[in-house]
Amino acid sequence: MNGLSGLTVLSGILSDPLIAAFAAGSGERTHFLRLLFERRAECGLARYVSDAVLADENAFSRACAAGEEVSSYLKKAFCADLALIGRALEEKDDAYAAGAPCALLSGWDEAAAGRLAAHYAKYGYGRYLMHRAFRFTGGELVPIRALSDVTLSDLKGYESEKKEVRDNFESFIAGLPYADMLLYGDRGTGKSSTVHAMVNLYAEKKLRLVEIDKENILSLPALKTRLASVPMKFVVFIDDFSLREDDDRVSSLKAALQGTMEGHAGNVMIVATSNRRHIVEENFATRMDSVHMGDSEEELLSLSDRFGITVLFASVNKQSYLAIVHAIAADMHIVTPQETLDLLAERWAILRGGRSPRRARQFAEYVYACEQKGVPVEV
Repeated sequence: MNGLSGLTVLSGILSDPLIAAFAAGSGERTHFLRLLFERRAECGLARYVSDAVLADENAFSRACAAGEEVSSYLKKAFCADLALIGRALEEKDDAYAAGAPCALLSGWDEAAAGRLAAHYAKYGYGRYLMHRAFRFTGGELVPIRALSDVTLSDLKGYESEKKEVRDNFESFIAGLPYADMLLYGDRGTGKSSTVHAMVNLYAEKKLRLVEIDKENILSLPALKTRLASVPMKFVVFIDDFSLREDDDRVSSLKAALQGTMEGHAGNVMIVATSNRRHIVEENFATRMDSVHMGDSEEELLSLSDRFGITVLFASVNKQSYLAIVHAIAADMHIVTPQETLDLLAERWAILRGGRSPRRARQFAEYVYACEQKGVPVEV
């Protein structure tokens, strides 16, 4: 036994099987070594443990992330846990090398606790520190590990649309009045990419994305309640959203948006993308069967009105499409002459169903690949 079983504030790290086996000492020796090698931590156990400490959700990390005052008792217990971990890792063993922890935890002392406190306050804590995006499924927040790294500079065109979205995000981050948003327009115009770019831009200001499938819209109120207690900012993202007008989820979405008695949770903003301005796929037959046809139509329109901001990402014309091609080509240092590029880009769009920023990027990437391979560009 190395004493780790006596952890208090940081006892959560013992849920990691490797650390639990390490804490058990000789009683779990074989199991510990097997897990150590499986996780490739035999040359850096201290780094593995320090990463677990950094990601742990506990009373100290939550209080620091929320900007709350940490009591002297909590700080003392946390520092005692750090010292306990440090002593355990100092024990010599020929089967592995402890190595050094992450820089924040160097020393495993009160100074390390101070550095951690500042880190939590600036960047968040626990799973929200380790991941920028999640998917809400089965009542759980599942990390999205392969989030797009797109930036605003990668998105060409739509400058006024991006500015409107960014202005609202800035208000949200700053704790100023903000609105839920609906971004609508044709496929491939950059609606979802704009949302991802905003999350990447403000990730260091404790902004996180939570994606929820339209099939789980009934869980929106529960999700908002859960996130309201977390000292972070969250964009609840509903991508490619549409409903039938007889869908009972229409009323649930309305309840989750502004206009409820609960009001706006100050750390949650809902952003949806859709191909339709009013989200709902209207059915003429159902409308004709309605006794109060006007009331029914007003009910549907009021859903999109619950989004305080709606932004249209309209289809691009030929001139805008080619301008986007030129901008992406410049970023990629494509050397194909512009006249040839324009001719091939137009042909590419015609063969693939129309002009859009997505088509422009796909074309530019194809040309770049051809140039790098030294083969002719054929469309």
